[in-house]
Amino acid sequence: MKNNSSQSYNSEENNSKKESAISTLDSRFNQTLRNVQGLLKGRSIPGKVLLSRRSDPLDQSNIQVHSPNYERSFSYNEAETSDRLSKDLEEEVQNPKKPSNNANSNGLNSSTSNIENTSKEAQKSTMGARATDSARIIKFTKALSGTTVILEKLRELAWSGIPPYMRPDVWRLLLGYAPPNSDRRGGVLKRKRLEYLDCVSQYYDIPDTERSDDEINMLRQIAVDCPRTVPDVSFFQQAQVQKSLERILYTWAIRHPASGYVQGINDLVTPFLVVFLSEYLEGSVDSWSISDLSPDKISNIEADCYWCLSKLLDGMQDHYTFAQPGIQRLVFKLKEVVRRIDEPVSTHMEEQGLEFLQFAFRWFNCLLIREIPFHLITRLWDTYLAEGDALPDFLVYIFASFLLTWSDKLQKLDFQELVMFLQHLPTNNWTHQELEMVLSRAFMWHSMFNSSPSHLAN
Repeated sequence: MKNNSSQSYNSEENNSKKESAISTLDSRFNQTLRNVQGLLKGRSIPGKVLLSRRSDPLDQSNIQVHSPNYERSFSYNEAETSDRLSKDLEEEVQNPKKPSNNANSNGLNSSTSNIENTSKEAQKSTMGARATDSARIIKFTKALSGTTVILEKLRELAWSGIPPYMRPDVWRLLLGYAPPNSDRRGGVLKRKRLEYLDCVSQYYDIPDTERSDDEINMLRQIAVDCPRTVPDVSFFQQAQVQKSLERILYTWAIRHPASGYVQGINDLVTPFLVVFLSEYLEGSVDSWSISDLSPDKISNIEADCYWCLSKLLDGMQDHYTFAQPGIQRLVFKLKEVVRRIDEPVSTHMEEQGLEFLQFAFRWFNCLLIREIPFHLITRLWDTYLAEGDALPDFLVYIFASFLLTWSDKLQKLDFQELVMFLQHLPTNNWTHQELEMVLSRAFMWHSMFNSSPSHLAN
């Protein structure tokens, strides 16, 4: 009896420790593993981690979503791939004490078939997708509904994608433009928008006779670059849109003399412009006309873009100062990470004489906006903004993952072919699935290597 009692106590203690360990897993890591599980369809991943999935169907009877904008949100952008994961899987990871239909001893045997089921369910009727979207929307609604938003919780949710109609509010919060306290939010936004108007009046709406020669040259360069911004999206070819870009960029450059305007910053405004316009315009971006909006609304949108751009670049100022040392430092780190992860690719590129600066400089300068289809950019930026101050270092792993998508192909190309291939990457047909794979790999590699700099030492 005594031995049985002791064994029972030890068993309970061990179970308690296991449950405690599981409960402390970072929720973004769990989300990443679930993303990979649905996408890899049973193939192994670094670490060989598999999660078993509940086989009982999702109970949708208690899910209710009250939002007049909900249907509009999915016409603005594709539903996020990560949103297709089931509510049951989220609950199982977050609540390990919840009983499962499979015994622990059978969990590994059932995992492969469950992974395949996950992939099949993602392709079923839209009812299943809506249920999962509803689950995520409920989580976001809860996170945003308090008097004070807990930003760390919001970052965890946003990392895996934000419901499109919630994106404007969430981005303002993540960047620190809108305060977490809901009572102060309206007043702060009103004040900052008026401040932007004052800046435009003071710096932009003046004759050239009141500008210095450097300011005149900078304004001319901005005017040249605006029509080149996202040329494959017709919306950005509208004259009024280009004028808004010009005002935002010139005002930002005057207010940030340490860097001034640098080519590439024009690209960084575009995700903000599209997201904040989505609060007022419906349908696809190509069908939008900014002239449908009142001057006051356009002014507010420009102000939000200006302040969010300022907040974003505050965390990477040396990326755009003279000689752009921040970018050069990250390109060097990218080279070391790629060498550590995929030495054959690294060796081949070195043998061919290809320098990472020749292709990766643009990636860091424009944050991949010129490399992937524009309709995927806002999803990518959900993760960017969720990373906060850690974004510059995490970019290294995203870009390593992006590059090594074509590992096999790169090893077969000579120098000239490498240059041409990396300047015109075959991403035109990419969907959210390919982007989620890039982000999932990046998160795992970052988890393995970033806290262990000795791995990256020569």
